[in-house]
Amino acid sequence: MSSSSQEHPLPPARVEEVSDGVYAYLQPDGSWWINNTGFLAGRRGVVAIDACSTERRTRALREAIGKVSDRPITTLVNTHHHGDHTFGNWLFPEATIVGHEGVRDQIIAEGVPAYRAAWSPEVDWGKMEPTPPFLTFTDGVTVYSDDLRCEIRHVGHAAHTTNDSYVWIPERRLLFSGDLVFNGGTPFVLMGSVAGALEALGQLRELGAETVVPGHGEVCGPEAYEPVEGYLRFVQETALRGREAGLTPLEAARQTVLGEWGGLLDSERIVGNLHRAYAELDGHPLGAPIDLVTAVLDMVAYNGGRPLSCLA
Repeated sequence: MSSSSQEHPLPPARVEEVSDGVYAYLQPDGSWWINNTGFLAGRRGVVAIDACSTERRTRALREAIGKVSDRPITTLVNTHHHGDHTFGNWLFPEATIVGHEGVRDQIIAEGVPAYRAAWSPEVDWGKMEPTPPFLTFTDGVTVYSDDLRCEIRHVGHAAHTTNDSYVWIPERRLLFSGDLVFNGGTPFVLMGSVAGALEALGQLRELGAETVVPGHGEVCGPEAYEPVEGYLRFVQETALRGREAGLTPLEAARQTVLGEWGGLLDSERIVGNLHRAYAELDGHPLGAPIDLVTAVLDMVAYNGGRPLSCLA
């Protein structure tokens, strides 16, 4: 049931200047392990926002940055710990890597995560060298690209993961949301919280952004928050019905018509999201550890027993 089963090659990544000196690096199609990044090209150096999942993709990102600026990459910000945003950290040896303290903890704890095996074995990950942030924060930190203020803020609770931050540039009304926003892809909160992700979107609304660079998908505006919220509420409603009927998350997913959400990329994420929603219905704290192995295997089962599609 994976909706990202198209064959290579995907359209090439591209650089889009979203504000003066501020760039989004967009990687179609935004499905599993294919994320967006960004960077600010200042006079003295470059501030980069997130790496990519594979060595090849991160090297391509660095090459794209080099075509825009000949200044050194002084800073790399990680919006959260997931490998599509951090596996390429090791390719920024000259940069100060900045992230929430939970990003550092998770990268150290997971190393090279074994759950990669759930995706197609043809993925060429390249060299894998876990490299956590070495400048961490609890609530937030502010960095500057020349005189342009960039506020990096942790959302304060579990959402997409337990360690999500966004990068807000108030002078430009510009937001790099990380994976708090998926544009055209299925939101994924297995390692975070359904309720917390909804609350985080409320925080983003209060910022008043005019331009949003999502973690996956095309550059958008705040109108992209609404479908993410709608999907997450659909997950909560589906979990409540399934729990009342005595169904497992996998059984509930199989009996659910996705309707308007069926056209989103990677629709099998409904199963992982239901595992998280069930835990919240059972009273577990937001982001509390759950059985990730069973949840991932259930996504594979929902996908007809086939490895999940990854075109990275």
